[in-house]
Order: sequence, then C-alpha cells, then structure tokens
Amino acid sequence: MILNVAIVEDDAESVKLLKSYFIRYQRENQNIAFEFYIFDDGVKIISNFKPIYDIILLDIEMEITDGLRTAEIIRETDQKVIIIFVTNMPQYAIKGYSVNATNYLLKPLPYFAFSEEISKSIERIKREKQNKNIIIKTENCIKKIDSDEILFIESIKHDLIIHTEQDFFEIRDTLKKYEDILQDYNFNRANNSYLINLKHVKGVEQDFALVGNHKLKIARSKKKQFMEHLVNYLGEKV
Repeated sequence: MILNVAIVEDDAESVKLLKSYFIRYQRENQNIAFEFYIFDDGVKIISNFKPIYDIILLDIEMEITDGLRTAEIIRETDQKVIIIFVTNMPQYAIKGYSVNATNYLLKPLPYFAFSEEISKSIERIKREKQNKNIIIKTENCIKKIDSDEILFIESIKHDLIIHTEQDFFEIRDTLKKYEDILQDYNFNRANNSYLINLKHVKGVEQDFALVGNHKLKIARSKKKQFMEHLVNYLGEKV
C-alpha cells in the first residue's frame, strides 16, 4: 500500500524528524510505502487544494495560516483525509475536534507515540478503502466522496446529479462511466436514468425502489436483475 502523506510544518528540523520517522516505519512495515508532500505553511497546501492525501500532519502555529484554519479549509473539500496535529501546545487539542482531527502528537515527539498513531491511522485507511473514493469536479469545487455515502446517481440529458444523504452534486459526465467505476461496490443500474447504491435501498414497492426519501422507477426490463442483485446483497449482509 502506498500512502500520500502531507507534512505541513514551518520548522525544517521538525520536517526532517517526521520524514525520518516515516522512513523508519516503512522499514519496519514493508507492506507500507509513503509519498511525501512538504509545505512550510498552511497557505501552501490550501491554495489550489486537491483531495489526494491519505494523511496530513499539521503544525498548529505557522506564520501565515495556522493549522486550525488550514484544517477547516481542507475539510470543506475532503471529509475523509486523516488530519493529525503536531504541536507543543496541548491546549489546542480540544479545538482539533471541531475539524474532525484524528489526534494530536505532542512535541518533542518520540518515535513510539508516532508509530502508534500512524498504525491506527493506517488501519482506518484500510477499512475505508473497502469503499471507493471518487473525486468529482463541479463548477464551484472539487470534492472527494466515499461511494458508501452515495444514495444514487441520476442522469439528466448530458449531466449527472450525485445524490447523498446530505447534499447533491451536479457534474457533466455519463452514467455508463460511473456504472463501470462502481461495478464492484454494490451499485445497480435500475433504468437508463438511475444508478442505485443497494446499501440505501429500504424496500421495493411494485416498480419503484425506495432509496432514502426517494422513489426511483425500476425499468420493467431490468427489474429481474435488480431484484436478484438486491437479494444477493442483502443475503451477504445477514
């Protein structure tokens, strides 16, 4: 497994120490490798931010944009990335929960505390990678969405609307493309307009699938295969 790690730290010695710890961890766990992205201030990572990182280590005190503000902006685009604060100011730890920080590491940082935290983070990443993360580009933003969060994807002419429990995102793309991307993640093409996440199907009433608060038409020609896939999925979950 190759993980993308961002280190956002304005002290060169701290960056050097963190990289050496990651390299040592990599030697001790040969199934793990790290790609590093180094930023000397929060403003550097959030300008043109892209949700490509698995773990972000953030110093809290930085000259232009501090770690807390940096994390707030990152969370607007990426709800899943693991954020760990590295600080010599433990009083800021409680504030970290407001940006869903995984934890904080206290300077001066011993290797044991570092390795324990990274091991926990990697286990969480492994669990989440059982689902598919997709990156979508709308007119206003770039978002990373866990496939598990998607209720269904709706096709309207040349546009798609990706429906989640809390929101929806409109993009210019094809339903066939997402059917291929999500074919291994329990999505089913109910008709020419809907790609449905079977996880969120509450039931079927005649020719309609009940998905969240929506009733989605199942094409007559696709109903048999839809019901077979749904029964198989539910059987695996029992």
